[in-house]
Amino acid sequence: MQFSDKKLIIGMIHVQALPGTPNHKLSVEEISAVAVNEAKQYEKAKLDAIMIENMHDVPYLKGQVGSEITAAMTFVAQAIRNAVSLPLGIQILAGANKEALAVAKAANLDFIRAEGFVFGHVADEGYIDSCAGELMRYRKMIGADEVNVFTDIKKKHSSHAITSDVDIVETAHAAEFFLSDGLIVTGSSTGKAVDIRELDALKDTVDKPILVGSGITADNIAEYWHYANAFIIGSHFKEKGYWMNPISDERLTEFMNRVEILRSR
Repeated sequence: MQFSDKKLIIGMIHVQALPGTPNHKLSVEEISAVAVNEAKQYEKAKLDAIMIENMHDVPYLKGQVGSEITAAMTFVAQAIRNAVSLPLGIQILAGANKEALAVAKAANLDFIRAEGFVFGHVADEGYIDSCAGELMRYRKMIGADEVNVFTDIKKKHSSHAITSDVDIVETAHAAEFFLSDGLIVTGSSTGKAVDIRELDALKDTVDKPILVGSGITADNIAEYWHYANAFIIGSHFKEKGYWMNPISDERLTEFMNRVEILRSR
């Protein structure tokens, strides 16, 4: 995915619970239909890209998922790819980064979101070790060099006490050195705003695009506008701002109107 002076807005699709997970109810075809409709909402609202994620698959496995999840996500991703023309990416929780790359390659997606890329941290699922060496070799092995790997640094829903002596700038430089295509900065949890001081510290010290990965709303987008190249938004676009709810066209319209004002300045 190409970055330019234009700030990119990336909308999240939280794919309904997939086969084999505790909350699974819908058929893969029904799950895909819901996701395709949401992708069309995003395209109609003139977002710049879409990312799909298996967020309803709680509780998440750590570092890998079963073949049933990879297959279902490929089915959903391909259906969206056929339905819209926007750049499309994927994340498979939790830390199933090789599976995400495999889906991206099979479904002709543009990027993945990878957690646990450099250093280690303790997440809800347990200890997550770094994966950059293995992941980037896998990308080369399957011929997926065209798939961007955007990487979380100091990721949300995690404790970083074991790397407390490594600040976010050092972490970002490590991710750059290990060939990350973009650096994702988040707040403490889903929907929580990013510490703007961290973005300020990164803005003029890294060469890779910076993506804000949580907490952006219509009310605060202007505050963060000059600190990042892209904004990943999920919860705010949902009814009542809650990630499990359907996408709200009213919220989409309000947000994109704010974005157009910022872009015109």
